Amino acid sequence: MNRHLTAALTVIALVALSGSAFAHCQIPCGIFEDELRVQLMEEDITTIEKSMQEITSLSAKTPVNFNQLVRWVMNKEDHANKIMALVSDYFLSQRVKKPAETAGDEYQRYLTQLTLLHEITVTAMKSKQTTDLAHVAKLRELVSKFRVAYFGEEGGHSH
Repeated sequence: MNRHLTAALTVIALVALSGSAFAHCQIPCGIFEDELRVQLMEEDITTIEKSMQEITSLSAKTPVNFNQLVRWVMNKEDHANKIMALVSDYFLSQRVKKPAETAGDEYQRYLTQLTLLHEITVTAMKSKQTTDLAHVAKLRELVSKFRVAYFGEEGGHSH
């Protein structure tokens, strides 16, 4: 009986720990590091850029080192997925809230944030499909605009 209980607890722990730890919890814990989440997106963008550069470089060599090429492609996709998950699991699900009134500055700020988060998600998805560094530049621009739309002109302290 103890062996079954231990196995069940192990499975529960693995399932609980296998979620995206960087996206924080979805319970009302009150512990949020919004600035850290934006910094994580910026780091993911830099990693996508490095991956694209390595893919391009490795593809031009003869013979092609397919093992390394595949690893860089997977790395690029992983970091694009991290951005997409962070946007949906953290900002859209927990942090960006619709104001009570559907008119005025707060509502416009809300719409701006939603639009930027959608564009970040789409651009991250596009960065998975190619090695075009224009997607990296656009991601940086969008995250920068989101930082201002979310934090205000000072651009970077949790609110």
